[in-house]
Formats: sequence, C-alpha cells, structure tokens
Amino acid sequence: MKPYQQISIVECGERLVSIPLERLAVVSPHPYQQLGAPYGDKSPYMLRQTVVDRLLAAQTQLEAIHPGWRIQVFDAYRPVAVQEFMVRHTYETLRQGASPEASEEELMAQVYQFWALPSEDLKTPPPHSTGGAIDLTLVDATGTPVDMGSPIDEPSPRSIPDYFAASTNPEEKRYHTSRELLYQVMQGAGFARHPNEWWHFSWGDQMWAWLTNQPAARYGRV
Repeated sequence: MKPYQQISIVECGERLVSIPLERLAVVSPHPYQQLGAPYGDKSPYMLRQTVVDRLLAAQTQLEAIHPGWRIQVFDAYRPVAVQEFMVRHTYETLRQGASPEASEEELMAQVYQFWALPSEDLKTPPPHSTGGAIDLTLVDATGTPVDMGSPIDEPSPRSIPDYFAASTNPEEKRYHTSRELLYQVMQGAGFARHPNEWWHFSWGDQMWAWLTNQPAARYGRV
C-alpha cells in the first residue's frame, strides 16, 4: 500500500463530466485507446466537475502568462480495467529492454514506482479511476508541444519533476523551467503534483488529500 492510500474517502457524489477540449489541446488519437485499452463505453476525456473547473482556471492562468499557449490533455479518466492493461503493457515494455537476469518482481517494482496498483478495493482506487487525476503537458502558441525533457509515462528517474533542477546545461534548464511553468498554473488552480511524475496532477482524490494534508479525499472510484 502506498502512503496516500491510507487516506480515507468521503465520497461527495460529484458526477463525471466531459472535458471541454475546445478550450485546451489534446493528444489525438488517445494513446491508450490506440494500444487497445478496454475503455468500453467510457471516455478517457472525463473528470469530476470541480476538477474540470479548476483545469480551465489553470488554462486561464497559462494564457495570462503566455498568450496562445494551451494545456494539452494526455489522459484523464481511466477505468480500473484500463489501469490493469497499462500496468501489464508497461511491464512487457520494460521486460523487452531488460537483461535476462531481471526477475518479474524487480520489473514490477519498477512499474509500480510510476503506476498505481489496479486495485478493485473501493478503499484504494487508482487515482485516475476517481475522475480526480489528469496527465498533461503544454503546447506553445504555434501548437508545438513544449519539450519537458522526458515523455509522459517514461518509467525512469527523468520523470521526477525536479530531475533537471540542478543542471547547468542550458537545454536541461529549459526543461526545468517548462515543468515549473506547468506546476505554477496547476498549483495556482489548487492541484497537487505527483512526486514522481512531472505530468500528473490531481484534485479531490487520495493523493491530493495526502499531499495537501486534507483529512479525507472527496472522490472514490467511479
């Protein structure tokens, strides 16, 4: 169990709503759907209403700093079945590049540094399965994705938000500045950032409650 999963959940009953993608940018086609992830009749472009409102507030803050720039949505709502699919996909990807001596336990430990357990337990839902978590990046005024120094979902130390913070390399310093800009506008809208992932932000779920010292989470699994 991860530390944030010890936080209790007091479900507020707020509904999932569609993200107004016309206000933002979006990765298309959806990366996990393209891999064959089992969404069924669910859309990955949904969040709880308050999370959507806060995301749009972050977009407004970004535009005030950089006119024409947009937050780009990579992934949002994720059923537990999709979480399980992506955990296995990440494991298989790591296995292909690993040494023959690497055990399944070692590889799975690496997977779970960056992916939540696809738990069916209502007390420990994966963050994305609550509608309170979102993965995103930035695009500039020309529509070009901003280089953050590592791709979303890369299971490596480069994904840690402050990985480039102490670098004196000019290019790597720009990566850090871009990550901090994303953090600035998301934090300004009330979001908490995942300690190991520069792209993952949440509001209302267990991780948000843990990172912001809230007594309980507002969102459970939906």
